[in-house]
Amino acid sequence: MTPSFHQLAADIKLWGQELGFAQVAITDVDLDQYRPHLEDWLANHYHGEMDYMERHAQLRLNPEALVPGTLRAICVRMDYALTTTNSLAELNMPERAYISRYARGRDYHKLIRKRLQRLADRISETAGPFGYRAFVDSAPVLERALAEKAGMGWIGKNTMLINSKAGSWFFLAELFTDLPLPVDEPTTAHCGSCTACLDICPTKAFVAPNVLDATRCISYLTIELRSAIPEELRPLMGNRVFGCDDCQLICPWNKFTHVSKEADFAPRHGLDDAELTRLFEWPEEEFLRFTEGSPIRRIGYECWLRNLAVALGNAPSTLAIVAALTARAEHPSALVREHVQWALAQHVGAGLPAISSE
Repeated sequence: MTPSFHQLAADIKLWGQELGFAQVAITDVDLDQYRPHLEDWLANHYHGEMDYMERHAQLRLNPEALVPGTLRAICVRMDYALTTTNSLAELNMPERAYISRYARGRDYHKLIRKRLQRLADRISETAGPFGYRAFVDSAPVLERALAEKAGMGWIGKNTMLINSKAGSWFFLAELFTDLPLPVDEPTTAHCGSCTACLDICPTKAFVAPNVLDATRCISYLTIELRSAIPEELRPLMGNRVFGCDDCQLICPWNKFTHVSKEADFAPRHGLDDAELTRLFEWPEEEFLRFTEGSPIRRIGYECWLRNLAVALGNAPSTLAIVAALTARAEHPSALVREHVQWALAQHVGAGLPAISSE
């Protein structure tokens, strides 16, 4: 006997937790309330070179157009923090690379997608065949908007989804479905008068609460941008070579961080405490080997060296750092050469002996 949709929704939440999701919630797919914000953001060109944001804007706002027949979004949350400590100390180690916490372990996409598929299979076993499609940050989906509507938290001033009981160190994913499941109620925002995330941003990328100019965001500059990083922003990037966590590290709600039990999220190859020079010396073969199954792989070797060159330019003037940069001064890539030359220029006058690139 097919269960009622209310019972099915309750079962889905239980099954999701059994599969390792920290939270499962359900919402309808009417996103009209988010339309003005997205359209204004695009009109101001805050998306930079992310042309796909504009190209697929209408699909983001209309899930039923992306997947015909969609009535509900089953939203899931998976925590990835490995500590409850939210310290800025790693940003004050200029000779070591700062890699965003989410990217230090294995790529989350496959892990979460497999769990979503298992959840869909479980639903099918109970309710019979149904229409669905799983999304893990891989299609034009307004995942934070859907999660907010589902009551999983609120979109904070730093544009992250914040949960009052778990902070913001988590991944989001969705299962679009044609099942008319009962929906959960949204919560209210609780950022109050706090502006810590806006104030700490190194590049002042927030033009207003909940409005991010991606073209100034270090996560965009180190991950999405494929051309030269604007020169005026380079000194502000410090040792951040892949992503930026400042606005989460400073968020007071992250005192409620949940520690993940997923072994795949543990740092690999020392990427939580690696010297810039060691990473910069990787030949492409080592880059590909050490970033296999990692989110870092998607930026490619050229942008990896670009990012590291900027960080080395911001690092203390030491013989090891200048030698590492000099060794790449004649790199085949014009993009890499430009950033290496900029970095070397930051060390001129530091009293170091000249180092030949021959």
